[in-house]
Amino acid sequence: MRVSITVNGEVREAEVWAGESLLTTLRDRLDLPGSKNACEQGECGSCSVLLDDELVCSCLVLAAQADGHEVATVEGLADDGSLHPVQDAFAATGAVQCGFCTPGFVVAAADLLRRVPDPSDDEIREALSGNLCRCTGYQKILDAVHLAVER
Repeated sequence: MRVSITVNGEVREAEVWAGESLLTTLRDRLDLPGSKNACEQGECGSCSVLLDDELVCSCLVLAAQADGHEVATVEGLADDGSLHPVQDAFAATGAVQCGFCTPGFVVAAADLLRRVPDPSDDEIREALSGNLCRCTGYQKILDAVHLAVER
């Protein structure tokens, strides 16, 4: 089946099979490898994207369900070659270790700051609770979100 999805502001089309996840379509058909394939069960958040401005795990959404909708990935956060403030803050604070979870955290944090411009620590923790990191102690991730708020 053919799907048409507006990805990062650009209409993209792909031939997919009926049971294919949005994650697979983004990575394998549309050459957008930023969203990571980790658990395939919606438990880790590494594949987080915005679907019509709602944070979702793209491994749990069928590509067919995204047909005709808008998707924003970590690649789409940058603006005219400049990093999004959250991306820049993650780099500046060293909130990146292996980097596998980073795209999901960045998308979730950017979504939070779009909704809540100056979140508390509890609001940040709640917003990022669907994302797991196996390398850090999360403090640098919190520091990155606070730095993004400052910027």
